Amino acid sequence: MSKIKIFSLGGLNENGKNMYIVKVDKDIFVFDAGLKYDNDINLGIDYIIPNFDYLVKNKKNIKGIFLTHGHESNMGAVPDILEKLPHIPVYGTKLTLEMVKNDLEPSQLKKANLKEIKPHTKINFGKNSIFPISVTHSIPDAVCYVLYTPDGAIVYTGDFVFDATMQGAYKTDIGKLAYVGKQGVLCLMSESFYAEKEGHTSPNNRVAGFIREVLAKNPNRIIATIFPAHFYRIQEIFNEVSKTHRKMVIMGKGLQDMITKATEEGYLTVDKKRIGTLSDLENKDTVILISDEKEKPFNNLERIIKGYDKYIKIKESDTIFITEPAYPGIEKRSALIMDEIAMLGANAVSLSSKKHLLHHASREDLMLMINLMNPKYYFPVKGEYRNQYANAEVAEALGIPKQNIILKENGDVVEFIKGRLTDSKEHIEVDQILIDGKSQGDIGNLVLKDREMLGENGIVIISCTLDKQTKDILGGPEILTRGFVYVKESQDLLEHTKDLARETIEANIEKNTKRVDYAKIKNEVRERLGKFFYQETGSKPMIITVIQEV
Repeated sequence: MSKIKIFSLGGLNENGKNMYIVKVDKDIFVFDAGLKYDNDINLGIDYIIPNFDYLVKNKKNIKGIFLTHGHESNMGAVPDILEKLPHIPVYGTKLTLEMVKNDLEPSQLKKANLKEIKPHTKINFGKNSIFPISVTHSIPDAVCYVLYTPDGAIVYTGDFVFDATMQGAYKTDIGKLAYVGKQGVLCLMSESFYAEKEGHTSPNNRVAGFIREVLAKNPNRIIATIFPAHFYRIQEIFNEVSKTHRKMVIMGKGLQDMITKATEEGYLTVDKKRIGTLSDLENKDTVILISDEKEKPFNNLERIIKGYDKYIKIKESDTIFITEPAYPGIEKRSALIMDEIAMLGANAVSLSSKKHLLHHASREDLMLMINLMNPKYYFPVKGEYRNQYANAEVAEALGIPKQNIILKENGDVVEFIKGRLTDSKEHIEVDQILIDGKSQGDIGNLVLKDREMLGENGIVIISCTLDKQTKDILGGPEILTRGFVYVKESQDLLEHTKDLARETIEANIEKNTKRVDYAKIKNEVRERLGKFFYQETGSKPMIITVIQEV
């Protein structure tokens, strides 16, 4: 018999940043290690990952990080984790590990302990074992994981849908899922993203018909945006274009390399005769494919709209086709982009987030998974709390007792002793790490506060030069402002600012000793000018004082 603890470092009551910990006695299994994008809430932050101090403190007991698929919400934090814990084994299918390798620096790649797994091949860890099972998602080689323990199986679904039309590397092995269910599942951890949506996700995850309609109704050039990691959507576009006389031009080296490699490995089927070059860009029969990165939604498209792109200029005859439905957090940005396209006179087409769905489980999919697994306990994961709650309602409707349905937030520990849920009050400290660019480590709240102040009120720099011997003012004070006031219309305000700065500096130079306390001067200049600016303008700009001696 074992003591099992389950908790999340990220992914509960939020979209993205998925990282779930299952601890069986001393053995620690980490399922997914994802990031989420900030969507401009925190200024300048590119992405957010879970704080993984728990992993650092318990690194000796970690058996591995087990990745379900190659989307960054599930594997995007791996490079940051490997920076501090380079020897932790990272398990994933072939394509998933290829996506990880693309994110790793060459130096990291040499140290990384990446272990390729194959679906339906058990991996033993003493008395425990991991069994991956193929599931259907928008990227090939997606799996769910079954962790066999002496007290029963813990199943983590990852992202999934049930769609019988998706074959090959997309196919769900329903037989294996049912087999696991018959053996006995202690706890099922199932995604919640679409738990509020009625019915099955399929066929609304397939949009080949809509793409066909767009190609037929718009005879001129089409510029289509796609998420590079959504392989199934890329395949749908290629399939429909191949039925026409059109050519495809793939823009961006990253997107080109990804499609080329995926084609070579058999994850995409592409007619190379349909791939055009830059010389085909102006042809009316061309479909231009551009990537739409999640960290900066519509960034590439926006560059084209504003006329900054070197190769593509939007014409009134063009059709802009956004091939993914808007996901939570970018609806406003999506609407603004559509408006900008309309102002250019071009046609804009996008997928409806009500009619077209991403490859996540809706209510009927969740019900089918629960029936296949027949779990004793049910733990809704992956989604905002309202999604988790809706997922819990699905389980209750299928007869799982309410006391066996687990609703938790990040850090809350679920504990099973001898296969029974206990009333645990334990909580693991959780936090998030804000990553700016390629900098390692948390940016921190103080930096964000400074950025917020600069963004809202601007900056004022006071510079002054003193004589090294006499401490008399030789030059200045000079005033430099950015983002505070319009200089040409604020000369009186700036002249008064110079006078106040001069008075404050002179008042803090001791006459007899000619001693200068520069820290005191900077503080008093900031305090006096801060009050003055607030009285005159209602703004509180950042004030920096620079004093030098010559």
